[in-house]
Amino acid sequence: MRDVIALALVAVLAAVAVLLFRLLVPTGGHHAADPACRPLPTAGPAPTLHPAARRPKPWSTPSSAQVRAIFHAEEVQGLTPEQRERWWATAFAEIGVEYPYRYENDQFAALAVVA
Repeated sequence: MRDVIALALVAVLAAVAVLLFRLLVPTGGHHAADPACRPLPTAGPAPTLHPAARRPKPWSTPSSAQVRAIFHAEEVQGLTPEQRERWWATAFAEIGVEYPYRYENDQFAALAVVA
């Protein structure tokens, strides 16, 4: 009689365990056998790029000779530091480079962090 009671108890507890497992563990998605979940076949392998298409962009910044000519220009030698900074910024703007110049009481002074 004890064996029958134990087998019945195990069967009931197994059913409850399966039910709790299904309720507590979220499902990951659709069943793999579902035809709606199968990935669509691709047309073929991805096209390979020509080696020339993978080349990096050419150097787009000024050369060292251009920068040296701007910083050592004769027109700059007699200017004040503020005028020199503005002249450099203008010269760089002419060749398409943004040069962030600083001067006393500029807009960045208010943003400066005091340690």
